Amino acid sequence: MCGIVSILNIRRQTPELRQKALRMSQKIRHRGPDWSGIYCGGTAILAHERLAIVDPESGRQPLYSPAADADGGRGRQVLAVNGEIYNHQDIRRCLAGEYDFQTRSDCEVILALYAQMAAEAEADEADAAPGESRIGDMLERLNGIFAFVLYDEQRDTYLIARDPIGVIPLYIGYDADGTVYVASELKALEGECERYEPFLPGHYAWGRAGGGLPKLVRYYRRDWMDYDAVSTNAASAADVRQALTDAVRRQLMSDVPYGVLLSGGLDSSIVSAVAESFSQHRIEDDSRTRAYWPRLHSFAVGLKGAPDLEKARLVASHIGTVHHEINYTIQEGIDALRDVIYYLETYDVTTVRASTPMYLLARVIKSMGIKMVLSGEGADEVFGGYLYFHKAPSARDFHEETVRKLSKLHLYDCLRANKSLAAWGVEGRVPFLDKEFLDVAMRLNPQAKMCPGKVIEKKILREAFADMLPDEVAWRQKEQFSDGVGYSWIDTLKRVTADAVTDGQMADAARRFPINPPRTKEEYYYRTIFEEHFPSESAARSVPSEASVACSTAVALAWDEAFRGMDDPSGRAVSGVHEQAYSAC
Repeated sequence: MCGIVSILNIRRQTPELRQKALRMSQKIRHRGPDWSGIYCGGTAILAHERLAIVDPESGRQPLYSPAADADGGRGRQVLAVNGEIYNHQDIRRCLAGEYDFQTRSDCEVILALYAQMAAEAEADEADAAPGESRIGDMLERLNGIFAFVLYDEQRDTYLIARDPIGVIPLYIGYDADGTVYVASELKALEGECERYEPFLPGHYAWGRAGGGLPKLVRYYRRDWMDYDAVSTNAASAADVRQALTDAVRRQLMSDVPYGVLLSGGLDSSIVSAVAESFSQHRIEDDSRTRAYWPRLHSFAVGLKGAPDLEKARLVASHIGTVHHEINYTIQEGIDALRDVIYYLETYDVTTVRASTPMYLLARVIKSMGIKMVLSGEGADEVFGGYLYFHKAPSARDFHEETVRKLSKLHLYDCLRANKSLAAWGVEGRVPFLDKEFLDVAMRLNPQAKMCPGKVIEKKILREAFADMLPDEVAWRQKEQFSDGVGYSWIDTLKRVTADAVTDGQMADAARRFPINPPRTKEEYYYRTIFEEHFPSESAARSVPSEASVACSTAVALAWDEAFRGMDDPSGRAVSGVHEQAYSAC
């Protein structure tokens, strides 16, 4: 992962403003330890911290369009990107002869597509302002994960955009004088502007210098967001298998060593198995990547004896990866909480619980020379894998909940996976959230995804890949990551935080924290640490806060009378479904 910082709508460039941008960018250098770059010109400053994954030699940023004058001026458009464009080779072929590419960077195709769009807009419209449909069409041509700022020097305009699901983090801030700030993490904006907020996934903002604050426009829309559009569709396990296999193939694009996160759960095991099937051909055909390990390396983390670790070893042996099992102690996890909350920028209980072991694992991965890993995030949202989905009263309720879960992923699992890894300069990729895969998986008939009673969750996904996995994993009950690393991890966190926060503090929580008052002592504990790092109201409002059972949305609490009044994100809270539910312990 890289990191970007931009200051836009600048009235006057000054040395002090450049230093401010450098100071902001330095705060997120952990995201991109390989190179730093900055552009100052016109009404914009674009800074970039690079993690080199594709084209390490010539892909440093900001990227510039071809020189606009005979004197070799830097160019008309400037681009700072955090992300990966998986279909960049296809786009390059389509634009061959129309654009003079300067690097092999996958991200440079954004400049090429913009130049094409701007030229078409200029030919059709007197003010050369691209319409919503033009920008949306341009962004829809990208298959990847991204957050970027593009400054058009010639037109003195800018374009900000974020990928459809929000795999890549992005925040936007404002000052009263109209200055606009953009950054990959909120720590770069904290104390540097008057207010800020998350930049919404699947949206863009286009602005002209002096034209006021930009408006966020939604470009990512799909028919499957409406239940009626999918309610009578077919459902094929073969289609699921082909679409995910294609997504993994696309996301193996890399010029540096990579690995897979293998928790021992279904989703990461599938991704690992598919990735390993491709790695067997890399030695014979290395045209796709010049930097590979002869064998794929997999990584798992947990307390000794954790339920996930045994299954991860089993899968690794079955598919043939070089497996690395990282054990951490409960005390090591507790000691890391303050750093985890700083890097994750959240006080959400589920996210902090799950991020801590992932944060510790990322440090080991980086120490072994791995810079990119594939992970299984997103499958539970797409296929209804969380155990509370067993309680869905109808196919409509089931499907609408999956759509809600996807719309919130940027605040939870996407944030966790990205920032836990980026804290140590490691990039995470998520094939289950590939744009083309989503169009296949979310158009399946929701009835085929349901898991009423004792029907196992994600059955169609299991059927699609059962032949690639050991039966014990292919048909293993869903175990949430923060549970699977060891039940004593969550149990100890509850006890430690309960001891640290008094009843009096909880009684005063709404006054101490008027924005999203903590509902439990554990949340109060995390919130106190968060406030020390990020004291602003903008920071507090950037974190979601809603009651949940087993990672449900608040809407789904109405599915079961037993959920009413509950607020416990662990899968063990779903009695009658989880094999080791609290009531059965």
